[in-house]
Amino acid sequence: MLNRFATAAGLLALSTSLALAQTATQTDSNLKEWQVAKVAKVGLAQALTTAQAQGDEKGGRAIDADFEKAGSKDPAHYAIKVVYPSGKLVEYGINADTGALYKTENQPIERYFTRLKPADFQNAKTSLKDALAIAEQKAGGGKAYEAEVEKDGKAVQYEIKVAGADKEQTVKVGPDGKVVD
Repeated sequence: MLNRFATAAGLLALSTSLALAQTATQTDSNLKEWQVAKVAKVGLAQALTTAQAQGDEKGGRAIDADFEKAGSKDPAHYAIKVVYPSGKLVEYGINADTGALYKTENQPIERYFTRLKPADFQNAKTSLKDALAIAEQKAGGGKAYEAEVEKDGKAVQYEIKVAGADKEQTVKVGPDGKVVD
């Protein structure tokens, strides 16, 4: 009788755990991307550092970063594009909960940037990582979760999305590190 009770209690605990996990997953799927990103264990700056440390070629600079919610095959992660001085473009997937690299994919640079050249990124006075810190400060302490690079004349300009307590905010940072209105 005691064995039956223990087995029934174990099954009840297991089914309760599964139901809670399913509810958490459904809740995450109902949240907006910025809401999930702001509770990620790993910040975008740390993910950029991890991505830039990858590869066999030195001098790579992160030029684009997107937070992506967990899907059926992928964990919540940052997709970070790093361009190298040779013109090679690699996208690294960095797990947003562990900070570990989980995928690498070579990309043709022409697919993303038709007017920007690798030298434009190497010559930028402000790195993407520096622009993240500037954007977070401007947004009042939010958490940066996405960043894009655009061409501003002959230099790069960053557009960064920051998850705040109750909303998301977009901040543009110029090549000199100043916020662009």
